[in-house]
Amino acid sequence: MSEHKEKVVPGFTRRHGVEILVWFEEHSHINDAIAREKQIKGWNRAWKLKLIEKDNSGWNDLAPGLM
Repeated sequence: MSEHKEKVVPGFTRRHGVEILVWFEEHSHINDAIAREKQIKGWNRAWKLKLIEKDNSGWNDLAPGLM
């Protein structure tokens, strides 16, 4: 997460100026995590926003609690 915040790693977060973590899920198995990521990528923006706001309506940065 610190690499993303410092924009060290090229990719989506650096290209789009993403600086805060507003939502995440934990999975026991990598295959479950990959399947869930693919599922969410297929959603429209409104569904993704609803997912974030369900647990983080203030759009608070969740990264500090994880590092």
